[in-house]
Amino acid sequence: MQSSAAPAGTAGEPAARETAPRGWSPASWRNFPIRQAPSYGDQAALEAVEKRLSTYPPLVFAGEARRLKRRLAAAGRGEAFVLQGGPCAESFADFSGNFVRDTFRVLLQMAVVLTYGAKVPVVKIGRLAGQFAKPRSSDVEVRDGVELPCYRGDIINDPAFTAASRTPAPERMETGYFQSAATLNLLRAFSHGGYANLHEVHRWNLDFVGRTPLADRYRALARRIDETLAFLNACGISQAAPQLDETEFYTSHEALLLPYEQALTRIDSTTGAHYDCSGHFLWIGDRTRQPDGAHVEFLRGVRNPIGIKVGPTTTVADLEKLLEILNPADEPGRITLISRMGAAKVGQLLPPLLEAVQGTGRSVTWLCDPMHGNTRSTANKVKTRDFNDILSEIVGFFDVFERAGLRPGGVHFEMTGQDVTECVGGANGLTDADLSARYETFCDPRLNAAQSLEMAFRLADILSASGLYAS
Repeated sequence: MQSSAAPAGTAGEPAARETAPRGWSPASWRNFPIRQAPSYGDQAALEAVEKRLSTYPPLVFAGEARRLKRRLAAAGRGEAFVLQGGPCAESFADFSGNFVRDTFRVLLQMAVVLTYGAKVPVVKIGRLAGQFAKPRSSDVEVRDGVELPCYRGDIINDPAFTAASRTPAPERMETGYFQSAATLNLLRAFSHGGYANLHEVHRWNLDFVGRTPLADRYRALARRIDETLAFLNACGISQAAPQLDETEFYTSHEALLLPYEQALTRIDSTTGAHYDCSGHFLWIGDRTRQPDGAHVEFLRGVRNPIGIKVGPTTTVADLEKLLEILNPADEPGRITLISRMGAAKVGQLLPPLLEAVQGTGRSVTWLCDPMHGNTRSTANKVKTRDFNDILSEIVGFFDVFERAGLRPGGVHFEMTGQDVTECVGGANGLTDADLSARYETFCDPRLNAAQSLEMAFRLADILSASGLYAS
C-alpha cells in the first residue's frame, strides 16, 4: 500500500494514529455481494490496470478530505450551506479546458448568490474529476432486436451501440485517472490563481442579470450584493485579499467502480488511516446502499466524508443500520444524507426519515438532490426534467426542515456550464420541442448554465424569505 504523501496536518486535524475497522481492508469488499458491477472478460488485463493505478500519485490529499469533513460538519450544524453540482457523467470525448472552466464558473456564480441568500459560507463541491461511472436500471439495452450490455459510463465502456464499444475495457480506468488529474490541475489553478475573485464572479452575475427575461427580479438582489462589495472596498478590504481572491473547491463522485476506488486508496502518512484518494467526497447511490453489500463494505473503511443517497425505497431500519456501519463513532461531517424523493413525494417520505435520524442523536448533514426523482420521458422517449419540478422539490425539502426547526445542509444538482437543452422550463421557457437543439448528455438531463444560475437566484429568495438562516 502506497502512502498518500499528504502534507503535514493542519491545526485541528487528528494527530493520533488510526487503525482500520475490524475485518476491513481495501480489498475486503470482494467478499461481499455486489451490484452495478461491470463484467470484465479479461481478468489479467483488469489486474494489470489495477496494479498500475495503485502505484500512481494520489489525485487528492487526505488533509483536504479532512478539511472538507469539517466544512460538512458546519453545514450539518446550520453554519454553512453546501452547493454540490456538475455533470451527470463526465465524458472522455467532451473533456476540455473550456468545459471545466465553464462548469466551475457557474458553480462560483451560484455560490455567490447563495452566500448572500443564506448569510453563511457556501461549501463548493463539484461532481467532477471522477464522475465517470453510472448505475443503470438494466444490465442490457435493446435496439431493433439487438441486445448489448448497457452503457455504464466512459470509465467502463463507450456509449456507441456496438458490441466492441459496449464491452467493458479496464484500460479506460487509466484514461479516467489521467483526465481527473488534468481536471484537478485546472480546478486548483482556477481556485487560487485569481479566476475566483469575488468581484469578477459578481460581474459575471451582472452580465447574466442583463440577459435573462427575469432581469428585474434578479437585478435587486444583484444590486444588494454589489453594495456589499462596495462597502468592503470602502472599509479597506482590497480586491486582492485572500478571502476575496481565492476559494476552496472540492471534488466528488459516486464510488461505483470499486476496482478503481481500491486502486486509488492510500494510507495517510499523517494519521495512518486509509483514504480513497480518487476524490474528496464519495457517495453511495440509491442502487448500491445495501448494508451487507460490497459498496458499503468498501466505504466503511476509508476516512473520506461519505454521502448516502436516500430515496423513496429507503427504510428507517436500513438507514439506521447504514449510519452505524459507516460512522460508528458518530464523527461530525463524516455522513451526508442526500435526499432524492421527487417533488410529489418529499413532503410525505422525508419527515419520517428525518425524525428517525434526529431520534438517534447522530450528527449528519442533509442535502436535497432534486434531480433524480423528477425525471420523465417525452412523447418521443427523450428523458428530461422540468425546472419547476426541481424547484418544487427543493421548496418541499426546505419546508420539511423548517417544520422540524432545523436548517437544511444544502443542495445537489446535475448541471453544466454549457448552453444545452436537456431540462425544460426556466425563464427562457424551454419546452419538449426545444430539447433536440442541444441534447448532449449520454445519461441524465442537466440544468444548463442559465437555468443553474436562475435556480440559485430563486433559492436565494427562498432562503432570505424563510428566515432559516437568520442570526
